[in-house]
Amino acid sequence: MKKTLSIFLISAALLYGFWPMSSSDYPISWSSDAISNKRMYLERQRQLRVQPDTLDRPPNIIIILADDLSYMDVSAYGGKHVKTTHIDQLAINGVRFTNAFVSSPICAPSRAGLLTGKYQQRFGFEINIHERYPRNRIEHFVYKNFIAKGDWKVDEPPSMRVPNEEDMRKQGLDPSEILLSDFLKANHYSTACFGKWHLGYDSLLQPNQLGFDHHYGFYEAYSLYAPIDQDTIINQKLNDFSDPFLWKKGRSGNCAIRVNDSIIQDDTYITQQIAHRSTDWIKEHVEDPFLLYVPFSAPHTPFQATQYHYDLYAHVKDPKKRIYYAMIHALDDAVGHIIQTLDDLALSENTLVFFLSDNGGATYTEAADNRPLVGGKMTQFEGGIRVPFIMNWKNRIPDSTLIESNISSLDIFKTICSILSIDDDHTKSLDGLDLMTLIDNGTDPNFDNRSLFWRAGGQKAVRKGLWKMIWDDKGGGEVLYDMSNPNPESKNVLLENESIRKELRQEYNKWEKDMTPSRWPNVMYYQFIHQNDTFCFPL
Repeated sequence: MKKTLSIFLISAALLYGFWPMSSSDYPISWSSDAISNKRMYLERQRQLRVQPDTLDRPPNIIIILADDLSYMDVSAYGGKHVKTTHIDQLAINGVRFTNAFVSSPICAPSRAGLLTGKYQQRFGFEINIHERYPRNRIEHFVYKNFIAKGDWKVDEPPSMRVPNEEDMRKQGLDPSEILLSDFLKANHYSTACFGKWHLGYDSLLQPNQLGFDHHYGFYEAYSLYAPIDQDTIINQKLNDFSDPFLWKKGRSGNCAIRVNDSIIQDDTYITQQIAHRSTDWIKEHVEDPFLLYVPFSAPHTPFQATQYHYDLYAHVKDPKKRIYYAMIHALDDAVGHIIQTLDDLALSENTLVFFLSDNGGATYTEAADNRPLVGGKMTQFEGGIRVPFIMNWKNRIPDSTLIESNISSLDIFKTICSILSIDDDHTKSLDGLDLMTLIDNGTDPNFDNRSLFWRAGGQKAVRKGLWKMIWDDKGGGEVLYDMSNPNPESKNVLLENESIRKELRQEYNKWEKDMTPSRWPNVMYYQFIHQNDTFCFPL
């Protein structure tokens, strides 16, 4: 009897442990009416805007997006380790924003906000998209207790249920959202994306379906920069929990290198290849107004550098930092190659260039150093959301302009709409402001009085003027900072400013009423502790 009971209990435990956790609790559906309305709007735009001739041609738009590049990685912002000559030159010949923020301190949601001009929480894109969840309780237990390390923590899925494969494939941008690429294509721009996508894997969520005529790059958050066995490539493994998964995935699946969804074999170091393909495309579209979106993967992991760039930093003893600096140097060279092509083709005077990073440096790599900013990627402290942000438009933006007002990556879409003199119901629904009014006037009350908001699960933040507040429902941390302080996130002034706390909370609550919950759950969270306050960022 005891033996039978034991067998039964063991069998029941194994059945419970290996029973799949996937379910239909997180369905993702897209409104066919909303998609149809988007198409009708874009068609109206196409009919309203005549094909421009060479005498009345709107400006070309180039958006260069670095990946995990710290504010302090750029020498124009005080970086000491890499002389980012070409990025700096954009600032010397344009405007450098010193208080520029992205809408998320992590890759995919930040990109969703940038390309839609809206807070990504409006359409449920709050955290990174996932290809993988724990399959069962045993796997969850193993990951939680034996694989996750340091500040990476495996979370408890609500009711221990996770999305099924069909709903996982639909994570990403809602196809009814109008992207900048959709918008400009409807306004007779040629459009291209070269680099990292990371906005969805479903066929309806790929670049060619969302306004880009041409795409080169990969769909995932990462890919190898080059095959690891090349003699001219230096590879550096990290102790970080996530690093082995990146090397194992390599260039397979959504990490594969593609041209318009056809997988290709390409051994060229991808930072260089993105620049070369971008410039080749520019040469083919000299006569067209164009949007060129260049989301580089550098300096995101995995850490790989060319031997040439690695040798430039032989004086750096820490191998992680050495390869990291080499990757940033390669990024800077790639930016220079694109800008030089504009000069060579006499396109600089009619091309507006944006340069920024999708979020702050990834301090968990032990290579990025955001100091004196606090925190880094996956935190809503300055090191995670404050980024280098430069605009360049020859003979239109004055040289060496410096602007300290609070601006956002959400402002890019609105700025372009204003330049094109398009003001309709859609452009009015955008969350950004026109940066050109700020540049032209040096100040703008709309920027001075604005509030910026962040949310990822229970972690929330507000920035208004010189006040910034962060609080975390899971970790329990709550801080208020006076950002005019020379070390702004070093002194929590919450207790002596209850009225400010109340005001910012009220503004946040008002904003949140217009947002929607995340359309998919997180797998993990990243724990950040600052001055005994704990903050947990969902992943």
